[in-house]
Amino acid sequence: MRKESRTLHAKAVDSLVLAVDHFNRAWDRGRTEAVLILLDRSFELLLKAIIVHRAGASAIREPGKQGMTLGFDHCLRKCLSDAKLKCLDEDDAVALQALNTLRDAAQHYMVEMAEDHLYVHAQSAVTLFGRLTGEIFGRSLVDDIPRRILPVCAKVPSGIESMFDIEFADIKRLVAPGSRRRLDAKARLRAMAILQASLDGKKSQPSDGELDRIVKRINKGEDWRAIFPGVSTLTIAHFESSNGWATAVPFSKLRAALESAGVQFLAGNVMLRKAGPA
Repeated sequence: MRKESRTLHAKAVDSLVLAVDHFNRAWDRGRTEAVLILLDRSFELLLKAIIVHRAGASAIREPGKQGMTLGFDHCLRKCLSDAKLKCLDEDDAVALQALNTLRDAAQHYMVEMAEDHLYVHAQSAVTLFGRLTGEIFGRSLVDDIPRRILPVCAKVPSGIESMFDIEFADIKRLVAPGSRRRLDAKARLRAMAILQASLDGKKSQPSDGELDRIVKRINKGEDWRAIFPGVSTLTIAHFESSNGWATAVPFSKLRAALESAGVQFLAGNVMLRKAGPA
C-alpha cells in the first residue's frame, strides 16, 4: 500500500470509529448530524485511498486546481465506472450517494431520521467499509478496530416495510390538521425523498415545494409505497461473514437459498440492497 493511501485509509477508519461512537452515545444533541457527517467523511477518504492505491496520488488531484483533491461525487464515479478503479456495484453507489446527500442536508440545512432508519445507514456503512477494506487492501476491519465497534440498536429493524410503516405513521401524525409540526414532518420526509432520489439515479435535495406536495399526498391518504416506490423495493440483508464482519449481496428471495447453504443470518449485520428478481 502506498504511503498516502495508507494514511488516507487510517484517517477514514478514524472517522468511521467516531461515527459509530456518536451513534452509540446516550446524548442525542447533534447525534444524527454527527453520524452522517463522519460516515460521509470516512467514505470520501476511503475511496481516495483506493484510488491512490490503484492509480497513484495524481489520480485524486483536481486538474488545474493546485492543492485541491476530487470531491465525493467524482471519487464515487471513478470507483463505479473506471475499469482500473472499479470496486463498487450499483447498489453500493446508491447507498453512498444517499449517505452523501443526507450529509449535505445535515451540514447545510436540517434532516431528521427515525432511529431504525439511522441505524440501517450506519450499519450498512460499516458493512460496506469492511468489505472494501478486505477486497482492496487485503485487511480485515478487525485489524484496525475491535469487533465491538459496531452501531448498537436496541430494536434492530426486521425489514424496510415495517421500519417505514412506523416512520410514516409518525409523519402522518405530524402533518395532521392542527398539529403545527409541519416543519418537523418535512425534515423527516427529506430523508425518505433523498433515498428515493438516489434510487432514481439523482443526487438532489428535495425542494420545499416538493415536500409540500408530498405532504398533500399524505393528507389525501396515499401510502408511502406509492409516494416513494423505489424505497419500497429495498430489502435489508442480515448475515455474518467468515471474519465476523457483515458482508452484503443482492438480497430478496435469496435468503432461503443462502440459509440452506449454511449462511447464518444475525441481527446487527445489515446492508441495504435493491431487491433482485424473484
